[in-house]
Amino acid sequence: MQAVILAAGEGSRLRPLTRSKPKALIPVANRPIIDYVIDALLENGIREIVVVVGYRKEEVIQHLNSLDAPLQVVVQERQLGTGDALRAAEPEIRGDFLVLPGDNYINAASIARIKGVRNAMLVAEHPNPSNFGVVVIRSGIVREIVEKPEDAPTFTVSTGVYSFTPEIFSYLQTNEIPDAVSAMIADGRQIRAIPADEWQDAIYPWDLLKLNTRMLRGIQPGLAGTVDASVVRRGVVQIGKGTTVGPNTVIYGPVNIGSNCNIGPNTVIMPDTSIGDRVVLEPFTYVADSLIMSDVTVGSHSRIVSAVLGQGCILADHITTTPSASLIEVGGRVQKEEFGAVLGEGVRAAPFTTFKNCIVGNNVSIVKGRTLAGRIEDGTRVM
Repeated sequence: MQAVILAAGEGSRLRPLTRSKPKALIPVANRPIIDYVIDALLENGIREIVVVVGYRKEEVIQHLNSLDAPLQVVVQERQLGTGDALRAAEPEIRGDFLVLPGDNYINAASIARIKGVRNAMLVAEHPNPSNFGVVVIRSGIVREIVEKPEDAPTFTVSTGVYSFTPEIFSYLQTNEIPDAVSAMIADGRQIRAIPADEWQDAIYPWDLLKLNTRMLRGIQPGLAGTVDASVVRRGVVQIGKGTTVGPNTVIYGPVNIGSNCNIGPNTVIMPDTSIGDRVVLEPFTYVADSLIMSDVTVGSHSRIVSAVLGQGCILADHITTTPSASLIEVGGRVQKEEFGAVLGEGVRAAPFTTFKNCIVGNNVSIVKGRTLAGRIEDGTRVM
């Protein structure tokens, strides 16, 4: 059986993190999201995999070439929608096939449930169905798909994972796959609804924290770096090659620390934290429930909680991220969410800066310590 992974989109609602990196390459538990999708397919013996790329395609192709997996790449020249992306893969399709988003987590058991069913959709329950295609089901058959409704008729949503026969291409009259599925239903074709075993999407930047927590549950303990004898490790902790952990540091897993990092001394890293490569955590810093990407420096006496720190952020000493709930507008929707901070790439923050439920754009400079909340646009200089 073949599989088509759609990895051409940006993931605009995940900005600022996707301004310079497609959503499928966002690292979660120190692995790009697309890697989990590929692993799930390989575990099911599916080795004919077509990946559709588009937005920042060179970066995606470079990453795919680094993987030990049988992948074929096709290009969606313009990012017009999922249906248009699927059309780009049509010349490579020879029979029944799966379609999967490259920027959602899906496990192998879910794929096992759908791979043998012709014309089927993987569905899941979600507490916020209005962010997805809401599915109306009767007797296991999809009756209707309502895209991102204001008032959802059910909590059942499409995961974006489908099992199709080649006839789907004759129904791709618009640029979106759900429209083609609706056309099939209207034409009398049956689309079966298959409940997912495990699936999760990150719609907004703060959703990455929940996804990071889930993926850290699957890491294996490992020590490839240098850890001082006084360091306390509890739970599952993975430490990469070339990383040094200084004296009197405490790490409670699950925690994943990448390669060539410099941690401590006298730091505390609490559960559900992933730390990328070449990260520096200076002494007396506390980190919990956070996703820190590569090449980040966090100054001494800082407290980082419920935060996503984009690549290359340089934070001075006494930085604080404080989880708080407030109204945030993203993609035209206003919603109440609780998190500490989401920082884009290359953010610079002066000592004694506090982020409180704050989304900070790429290359923002904060030149004087202060408390910041809400949204700060790319390239802003905060005086």
